[in-house]
Amino acid sequence: MEIWHLCLILRKISTCFLLTKLRLPRHCWSWDRVICSSIGLNQESMTMKRALFDQVTLLNANYPGGLESYIETARELLADSKAGKNPFDGFTPSVPEGDILTFGDDNFIKFEEMGIREVGRAAFVLVAGGLGERLGYNGIKVALPRETTTGVCFLQHYIESVLALQEASYAYNLSQGDQGEKKIIPFVIMTSDDTHARTLQLLESNSYFGMEPKQVKLLKQEKVACLDDNEARLALDPQNKYRIQTKPHGHGDVHSLLFSSGLLNVWHDAGLRWVLFFQDTNGLLFNAIPAAIGVSATRQYHVNSLAVPRKAKEAIGGITKLTHINDGRTMVINVEYNQLDPLLRASSEYPDGDVNSSETGYSPFPGNINQLILELGPYIEELTKTKGGIKEFVNPKYKDASKLPLNLQQGWNV
Repeated sequence: MEIWHLCLILRKISTCFLLTKLRLPRHCWSWDRVICSSIGLNQESMTMKRALFDQVTLLNANYPGGLESYIETARELLADSKAGKNPFDGFTPSVPEGDILTFGDDNFIKFEEMGIREVGRAAFVLVAGGLGERLGYNGIKVALPRETTTGVCFLQHYIESVLALQEASYAYNLSQGDQGEKKIIPFVIMTSDDTHARTLQLLESNSYFGMEPKQVKLLKQEKVACLDDNEARLALDPQNKYRIQTKPHGHGDVHSLLFSSGLLNVWHDAGLRWVLFFQDTNGLLFNAIPAAIGVSATRQYHVNSLAVPRKAKEAIGGITKLTHINDGRTMVINVEYNQLDPLLRASSEYPDGDVNSSETGYSPFPGNINQLILELGPYIEELTKTKGGIKEFVNPKYKDASKLPLNLQQGWNV
């Protein structure tokens, strides 16, 4: 047997061993590119193959159920997408219940006072895994200036706002006769490979903007494998045939990270009641947070989604209540704007689709801004059932009739 034949067999054996150990189907690989594209065996190629095995092991460990589950789920979702399956089949839409708050009126002030009392029992979670490339900025988005007069960046604004709420809650409770110690509001930042080091450097170089370092926790989001086609074969890096293309998994990773970190149970044991999720560049959010927490406490909401007025057919998702026609189960979720109008037109209640109300001038389905307030106890119960996982979706982007570098994504709906 010639030496190169032996080398090729050894490479196949080692790769087959890896696939068997990880329970991966052989057809999830493009074998001609992974194994058979180079015949010679040298130190450089062996090093690259070991790096591939290490990467596969990491991808397998970071996904609930491993890569086998990831690929099986992807195939199901891709098949549904190709068949044009409607994820809302069997559901009828309606306007969700909620409170419309106008800044400064009596109703707003009432909820705001309740929120100030409750905010000392909240944890804040900032989803900050993105860069500012689409804004023409090469750094992390939380380092962008919130406004130009002072140049204060978003992260500084967020931390100072949390500290201000911490002081306000303590002062209010003192005024009501509560002589307990000051409660420290936990602050978590979900980062990514792109943002983790720079976020930490921004914090450390600015003394955490006045917050105690132990008060801040950084949880890094790992990436997932990209897919090459409708069979969910793993996509290889065009510049390196021994590396799988990867992309961030989506905002929903924050839930699995919080669950696996153990922080949720720590907070629950410490008497916290609320977890508030917010995005990396929303400078006006903290104007509404106290009142929104007050609404959650007053209405005893397990899930509260902050929303804004939205024009009909505006390119922003709409918060919608969906009721199943057979079993009556309901859910209040974000429906993307390109799905909302067809969904409404297909119902008997909204034959004209997404149209503005004659009374308000806005769509009755408010705009989703991805700001959530969850009650901690029920939140832990739901994540315990799924071991931190949440429902995924796929949004294939086809290069041609057969190619699509994509990944499964996790959304916000919980």
